[in-house]
Amino acid sequence: MLTEEEKNAGLVGRIIPINIEEQMKSAYIDYSMSVIVSRALPDVRDGMKPVHRRILYDMSAELNLYSDKPTRKSARIVGDVLGKFHPHGDSSVYDAMVRLAQDWSMRYPLVDGQGNFGSMDGDSPAAMRYTEARMKKITDEVMADIDKETVDWTLNFDDTIPEPTVLPTKIPLLIVNGASGIAVGMATNMAPHNLSEVVDACCAYIDNPEITGEELLQYVKGPDFPTGGIIYGYEGVKEAMLTGRGRVMMRAKTEIEHTPSGRECIVITEIPYMINKAEMIKKIADMINDKKIEGISYINDESDRNGLRIIIILKQDAVASVVLNTLFKNTPLQTSFAVNNIALVNGRPELLSMRDLIRHFIDHRHDVVVRRTRYDKRKAEERLHIVLGLLIAQDNIDEIVHIIRASQTPDAAKQTLIERFELSDIQASAIIEMRLRALTGLERGKLIAERDELMKLIEHLTEILENVSLQMQVIKDELLEIKEKYGDERRSEIVYASEEFNPEDFYADDDMVITISHMGYIKRTPLAEYRTQNRGGVGAKGSATRDEDFIEHIYVASMHNTMLFFTEKGRCFWLKVYEIPEGARSSKGRAIQNVIQIEPDDKVRAYINVKSLADAEYVNSNFIIMCTKDGTIKKTRLEAYSRPRQNGVNAIVIREGDQLIEAKLTSGNAEVMIAAREGKAIRFNESTVRPIGRVGAGVRGISIEENDEVVGMICVEPDSKQDVLVLSENGYGKRTDLDEYRITNRGGKGVKTINITEKTGKLISIQAVTDENDLMIINRSGLTIRTAVEQIRLAGRATQGVRIINLREGDAIASVMAVPAAGDEEEVQTAEGAENGAETPATDAPSAEE
Repeated sequence: MLTEEEKNAGLVGRIIPINIEEQMKSAYIDYSMSVIVSRALPDVRDGMKPVHRRILYDMSAELNLYSDKPTRKSARIVGDVLGKFHPHGDSSVYDAMVRLAQDWSMRYPLVDGQGNFGSMDGDSPAAMRYTEARMKKITDEVMADIDKETVDWTLNFDDTIPEPTVLPTKIPLLIVNGASGIAVGMATNMAPHNLSEVVDACCAYIDNPEITGEELLQYVKGPDFPTGGIIYGYEGVKEAMLTGRGRVMMRAKTEIEHTPSGRECIVITEIPYMINKAEMIKKIADMINDKKIEGISYINDESDRNGLRIIIILKQDAVASVVLNTLFKNTPLQTSFAVNNIALVNGRPELLSMRDLIRHFIDHRHDVVVRRTRYDKRKAEERLHIVLGLLIAQDNIDEIVHIIRASQTPDAAKQTLIERFELSDIQASAIIEMRLRALTGLERGKLIAERDELMKLIEHLTEILENVSLQMQVIKDELLEIKEKYGDERRSEIVYASEEFNPEDFYADDDMVITISHMGYIKRTPLAEYRTQNRGGVGAKGSATRDEDFIEHIYVASMHNTMLFFTEKGRCFWLKVYEIPEGARSSKGRAIQNVIQIEPDDKVRAYINVKSLADAEYVNSNFIIMCTKDGTIKKTRLEAYSRPRQNGVNAIVIREGDQLIEAKLTSGNAEVMIAAREGKAIRFNESTVRPIGRVGAGVRGISIEENDEVVGMICVEPDSKQDVLVLSENGYGKRTDLDEYRITNRGGKGVKTINITEKTGKLISIQAVTDENDLMIINRSGLTIRTAVEQIRLAGRATQGVRIINLREGDAIASVMAVPAAGDEEEVQTAEGAENGAETPATDAPSAEE
């Protein structure tokens, strides 16, 4: 018996120490390359993964299942592929073959399936023992000339049968059918395209190999999905075509119809590619039941063998376009296809643009055509050699018969013929095997005709091999023939999305007045529509609101600006000014919930008007200061609000019982003033407020009594020369120099800003103004007055001010806004006693009915 030491001593020479990290790395790289090359990614030349290539080769060469032959059991095909070429699971082969037969998965199916091959609802196909299959007619073109030495071959897994490394396809399958696959560390997702368009693009490339990707867009408009639908927007399509990577937005094709009872219904006739119809309908139904989508009373799938048809019946008061847009937003009726054109080029994965895909396909076809031409030429030369030998035999038939009869064996006869007539071994063999009928005159004529034809063919093939332009013409002719046979119309319609036009090009950059009513109606009106009146005027009618409604907010912005809306609950929304519905000065406007997606019980309280959110320096050097009703203040960088979201974002955490009342844009060095309803105001420097993130509640700005509340906040920038203007609810107001308010610490109680009396009413507004401003005031009855600020004289901090607007009994001021002064003011009417603050209305002032 060997001791343990002796055993170990004997093993020392056979143990090789290795680094486990290096071994794992090497093994994983080998595995990942195997997956990439031999399983997951298609070859750029024929668009096939190994499993698809093996299925089609086996169906054609091994089982002879061409389109004109009877179908065979799928189990027979799968078994043959497994046994000869693809030693993997049978389900993987069957699933791959099934997909090749599904006309909703493949733009141009390659397998003709008989039986249940699944459905758009995600139903599984029948077991392979029940279904049958053969090749489609178009697949004959994929396999054409495979027996003419057009492609390289390799031995199968057990080195018993040769298999092609690529198929000699006449059709650019990778482009027209697309591909998808997940490898190790990479994936591919290629969209299908229209064969006619792709052939035209290939021909254009042949005519001009220097053609650019942009020029090819004239031929290939974009993806063409087997399920049709609408491609919504072109920027993603263009990016995918030019770079090989992009996002294509797909929408269902819908129509608005009416039921016999007159109700509107949405009919869906085409759905986005790769969407499971049954799951999509279930998701819509669940959202209806959960009240996430309003306005739908019934949904039903009425699809049959004639085509897809999903019907959505709306409620009586629902607006079809609104419901449809909601469906697009929240359900798979609108989805995106992420194009990622990765394919194997010479065994290496590469990201390919449309031009690259066409170039590689044409290179492959060129290789196939040259190899096929060489093969045809060689076969023609071999046949010509035999035909020339047979013609020699016919010319000397008597002597040949004599030689054959006199020979003891066929080999001896063949040798004698070779020596006597200077024939080759092949010619001599053909003569010995020649039938007696070949001696007739008719057969001789056929041989002479064949000889002439072969000589012409060889001459033509030689010319092709010597001339690249002729080779390209052959490729082009064959492509045009394919287009003639199998080309069809586009199924997917391309619609240019509205966001892809620059809407700013359609709107002049004019100033607009944006008004928001107490009940939440919004509109924009050109600022020029509001004429300037003198202080003390009754005002012109500004908005035809309901009796219980009144204008609550007035903002001024130019058409190209972006507006940030801040709501009572502390949410922020974005909107371009031109996206706000336009209305006349007297119109009501549109419900704000239909413009931005705020909650029904929320209200817009403030806006910030910015030129551009794309300027990194600008958004990082400016701040947003927010103030709430209970005196909380918060400061955040504008950058935190520079990425618009359709659903808005949280801007400030609002405690129970509180609400946001104001938000201002500052440079970081502004003087902040907060005013309370009881007439107190506090002034402090913005630098005393530390910037915090978007999610946060803020700090104390002003301390107020329990029954008091903040009515406004202003931020005055250094050197702005702005005054402080305050206004009470009964129409009294004044201007005061900012320096009259001493700077205190943030969080104090403040100082008196207006002398509150029963005559003046409570403080309602604080504004930062200059002589270049007008004051726009709207009262609860909807009357508007616009007056020049320069007409309002400066007064002390603790005075009650002068009457700015005459109010009818029971009326009160609803909203005040400082706006830029009108450039070309209309004639200003002077009111008697204006200088001493008399309450006389302006002469010829419009009545409330105007």
